[in-house]
Amino acid sequence: MEKPTGGNSDGRYAVVIGNSNMDIAGTRVPGVAMRAFDAGPGVIRYKRGGVARNVAENLARLGCDCRFVSVFGDDHHGQALWAATSEAGVDLSPSRIVPDATTSTCLVVNDSAGEMFYAIADLSIIERLSPAHLADHSELLEGAALIVTNTDLSEEALDWLFTRHGDRPLLVDTVDAFYAGRILPWLSRVHTIKPNRAEASQLSGLPFKSREHAPPIADWFHRAGVMQVVLSLGEYGLYYSNGQSAGWMEPLPVDVVNVSGAGDALLAGLAYGWLEGQPFVDALRFACGCAALTLTTEDNNYPALSPSAVRELLRRARAPLAPSIAPPAPR
Repeated sequence: MEKPTGGNSDGRYAVVIGNSNMDIAGTRVPGVAMRAFDAGPGVIRYKRGGVARNVAENLARLGCDCRFVSVFGDDHHGQALWAATSEAGVDLSPSRIVPDATTSTCLVVNDSAGEMFYAIADLSIIERLSPAHLADHSELLEGAALIVTNTDLSEEALDWLFTRHGDRPLLVDTVDAFYAGRILPWLSRVHTIKPNRAEASQLSGLPFKSREHAPPIADWFHRAGVMQVVLSLGEYGLYYSNGQSAGWMEPLPVDVVNVSGAGDALLAGLAYGWLEGQPFVDALRFACGCAALTLTTEDNNYPALSPSAVRELLRRARAPLAPSIAPPAPR
């Protein structure tokens, strides 16, 4: 595995806290419309998943020292996830196997373009990632250069984390609109947040129906205390702001195979850039490269992810920044 130079060579490490899922993904064959109460042909795959687990694997593949705090069931899915995550280079010593619980499982139905149509997630095991379990790793968290988590954690676990370790740089993925509200009490301690349109609108209470709505929403997050904001609009790009600079960044041109995991790769790329001491915009450009590579694989993680692979993609694409003038709104 390629080791990057810079921020990760001096004993610094990142801690990722959150879920480990086995995704069961069904995708319609091209040309077959999605209809309610109807069956149809498609392809079903089992994929390693979970926002936090995906971020941890990506960080390890980028050569970072990544410690993962999660829970796995003592079942076939849990054993497979544990083995694959460890093989990718993630330090699982802070994680544990829970004998009397089922590994988190997510049933995902995609349309023929690979976009998620609907999903059902059984994340009940995440309740075992309790404040008491996190407290067992207080020393580990205190020494972390960076902590990455998401709103799948229980409110009690998030309260414990931000109360005890809110002085650490914390990167947060809001996961989905159902769970996003859990982070509201702690926005003043969030270093970087990465919501999509639905999550950003729910948290801020502001409309997010076009690109013109992005700057006011980013300003709302800054007033709440968030240092860096990355608003994800999927195929329409990203709006970024850190209070000093703001603008749009367009997606890199790649042949999209599957969109699952791209946002997790983006967050991992931002974490990598921060650990390497990169300026915010440079880190975001690198993160977009991580996301673009992930779009080209059926899996939730690009298996050959490395700093050199990302730099080569950026070199070919030249990764220009979009003009700050808002382009046409997404339909």
